[in-house]
Amino acid sequence: MLPLRDRLPTRTFPFVNYALIAANLGVFTLEWLGGGEALVQQLGVIPAELLADPLSNAPRLLTHMFVHASWSHVLGNMLFLWIFGDNVEDALGHLRYVGFYLACGLVAAIAQIAFSAGSEMPLVGASGAIAGVLAAYAIFYPRSPIVVLNPIPLLWLFWGLTFDLPAWVVIALFFVVNLMNAFQAASAAGATGGVAFMAHVGGFVAGLVLQRVMRKDPHAEYDPWDRFVTRRR
Repeated sequence: MLPLRDRLPTRTFPFVNYALIAANLGVFTLEWLGGGEALVQQLGVIPAELLADPLSNAPRLLTHMFVHASWSHVLGNMLFLWIFGDNVEDALGHLRYVGFYLACGLVAAIAQIAFSAGSEMPLVGASGAIAGVLAAYAIFYPRSPIVVLNPIPLLWLFWGLTFDLPAWVVIALFFVVNLMNAFQAASAAGATGGVAFMAHVGGFVAGLVLQRVMRKDPHAEYDPWDRFVTRRR
C-alpha cells in the first residue's frame, strides 16, 4: 500500500528534511551521470571490509545513507522522507532531527552488518534512517490521515484512486512486512544480497527508542483521521 502524502501541516519550515532530500538526489545524479558502480563501491558499506578494517571504512557508515542503487530506489525513499520527515523535524527541532536521522541510519547499518557480516555486497540507501523517521511519526502523530493509493483497481469504482488511513496503520504495515521479510531472509542460507530488510527493522527500532529522548514538543495538535474513506476521487 503506497502512501502518497499526509494532511498534517508543519509549524516550521523543514529545511533540514529538504536538504536531506536534495543531498540524496544530488548524489544519485552524480551516480547517473557517470559515477555509477565506482561511487557505490566507494561510498557504500561493505560488511566484510568494514569488519576487516573498521577504522578505514568507518566513514562509509555515514556516506552509505546517501547512495542508492536505482532511480526507483532513491525516488521511493525520498517519497517516504518527503511525506513523513517534515513533521518529525517539526517535533524534534532542526538540530535534533539531523542527529536523529543519522543515528537511525547508523543503527540500521549495524543491524544489517551483524546479519550479513561476510557479505561483500555494498550496503547503500537511506531506507534505514527513513524507517526510524516512520517510527517517530507513528508515535508522534498516530492518527494523522495518510493518503494512500488504492491497491485494488476494482475498488476504484467505489472508493476512487486514493483513500485515507491513520498513520499508525500505514507504518505498522511497513514494519510488519519488513520484519517478515527479514525473518525469511535469515532463514535462507547464505543470504548476503538483495534488499536490506534487517536495516529497515534496525532503523525502525532505533527510531522508537530515540524519539523518547530527543522529542522537543510533545503536544503538537493535529486533525486526526476519523473514518476509513475521507476523500473520493
